[in-house]
Amino acid sequence: MLGGLRSGMSGKFQSLQNSASHAKDHQKTWPKKTQYQSLSGGFSVSMFSRRVRRHLRLCSCIQFLSISALIWLLITLISPENVIQNYPEELDQQQEQHQMPRTMDSLFDGAKELQRFPKPDYQRVNPYGDSAGAAAESPVLLLEDGDDENKKPVAVLAAARRLRRRKEGGPDEDGGEGNLAPPEMLEHPGEMGSPVTLPSNESMPLEMRLQVEKGWQQNGFNLFVSDMISVRRTLPDVRHEACKKLVYPKRLPKASVILCFNNEAWSTLLRSVHSILDRTPEHLLQEILLVDDFSERDHLKEPLDSYMERFPKVKIVRLRRREGLIRARLAGGRVARGSVLVYLDSHIETTEGWMEPLLFRISQNWSNVVVPIIDIISDDTFEYRGKSSDPISVGGFDWSLIFDWHTLPERVQKTLASPIQPVPSPTMAGGLFAIDKKFFEHLGTYDEAMDFWGGENLELSFKARHIFRHRSPLTWPYGRNVMRKNTIRLAEVWLDEYKTFYYDRIGDEKNTDAGDLSSRKELRRRLKCKSFKWYLTNVYPEMFVPSEAVARGEVRNMAYGHVFCMDSPAKKTNLHASVGVYPCHRQGGNQYWFHTRAGEIRRDEFCLDYAGQNVMLYQCHGGGGNQNWSYNPHVGQLAPVIPVDS
Repeated sequence: MLGGLRSGMSGKFQSLQNSASHAKDHQKTWPKKTQYQSLSGGFSVSMFSRRVRRHLRLCSCIQFLSISALIWLLITLISPENVIQNYPEELDQQQEQHQMPRTMDSLFDGAKELQRFPKPDYQRVNPYGDSAGAAAESPVLLLEDGDDENKKPVAVLAAARRLRRRKEGGPDEDGGEGNLAPPEMLEHPGEMGSPVTLPSNESMPLEMRLQVEKGWQQNGFNLFVSDMISVRRTLPDVRHEACKKLVYPKRLPKASVILCFNNEAWSTLLRSVHSILDRTPEHLLQEILLVDDFSERDHLKEPLDSYMERFPKVKIVRLRRREGLIRARLAGGRVARGSVLVYLDSHIETTEGWMEPLLFRISQNWSNVVVPIIDIISDDTFEYRGKSSDPISVGGFDWSLIFDWHTLPERVQKTLASPIQPVPSPTMAGGLFAIDKKFFEHLGTYDEAMDFWGGENLELSFKARHIFRHRSPLTWPYGRNVMRKNTIRLAEVWLDEYKTFYYDRIGDEKNTDAGDLSSRKELRRRLKCKSFKWYLTNVYPEMFVPSEAVARGEVRNMAYGHVFCMDSPAKKTNLHASVGVYPCHRQGGNQYWFHTRAGEIRRDEFCLDYAGQNVMLYQCHGGGGNQNWSYNPHVGQLAPVIPVDS
């Protein structure tokens, strides 16, 4: 324990100081006494000089050895290994003295002053030692040594980082730079990604229930729980063991991390920033750009500016009007100084080792657009759910031009030599990805005529071949369907003759004005992009193409005047559920189906399945059986093909 070592240190210091003191006293008094004696005793000058020189040399040697031993002892006792291995007791003492969460900050000397930032009183502070829900994480100790670059919560020494990596069985070298997440505070809510569960509504006090409901309404997640959790909470390392042992080159491109937000909650935004600062090697992080898309909430104005002043690598970009995610990201990209742009949502948390593989893949080929594995954080309990053991999913889309996830195709699985090998993905979700800045500009960045969000991720996916919340709380201006405009622009520029399948799905909305498309069509010509047919054949052969169907459209109930149609969302959340009926609306969407040559009635990946009771929705398997349907044109009837037992 550090306290024990400090006691030992004090004893050894005292013993060395006594030796040095004794030598000093001996040097000061004995020669003087000899001098008097020699003068009064009639000693010759030469004899006196020899005796003085001899004893002075002896005392100088003792002093030199004492000082050398003292320096050696100090270096040994304050080496990073000793500091890291033995910090808990000292931190316990400081925590008791300051009532503060454990931090590594107090172990570093050489500071002129330790400054404590006060808690603002305008917002609720959680009762667990830090103010996740307030405008400052309190208490935070800062080192101030005259160097602005050090005015931030102190990162651990590089040697300490290497020591921890050795303990975890990870690589020993990280180039001597980096940040380390704060020590674990397992007694606090949400630490190590654990869930925070509130009392049931029946047992919850009325005031608390109203706050919980307000948080859900304004943010789309449980803000009350988020505010209970530290903005620098610990998370488990769920990476594959082989990932932990990888050693990446020190010389990787620097990244600008860009987070765009509009009226984001305080605790989730700060947690995003701190997780990036704490878990990104210092030499790889150029900056964090917080792009404020014209937020209205007070805590995102002066309090946010004040809080972020202590972090030199965090910069705030404020837009003068509401632009939406697409143009906000472009604004951040224009001012970014890093050679790689890493776009993240404003309510995320990063884990250990998140940045290095993204940058390494881009360093191999500037045209690689890299998407990380995206784990899940519960919007209710904020439980962190790692997906390291889950099957890898890749991006896709349906003919409504909506992104969706798919299991890794078997043709790709067969080519993998390692479970940690990057895999190609036809599309990307768009919320979290890394791209070389110059390559992004070469591709024409995003389509600036697209509004807010939607479709921009697919457009980028179609241009770049190499791609390795239950609801949105945002409000839309003008009440228009901005996503429809975006996807129409996408279809007109990139889908060629396949755009008819998209228009079949959206019904009358195809008349939405998409604006001027000439500049994006010119961009495609300049980039010499291949046809969409080539994309489907070579990049996404698993995509179901409606031209392969023998019939498409609504499935109507003829017995009731053709007014009811088969209706189902055909999403993963609707699997294994009975298919319903709804008044026919001629808008496509959930009432648009395909009858394939294989006898399937399907939409995208999902097929009607009949096992003798209700008609259910299942993943298409291509094996016929319960998913084989025949059409009798004489009576206008679709019926399951029931195998006859021999």
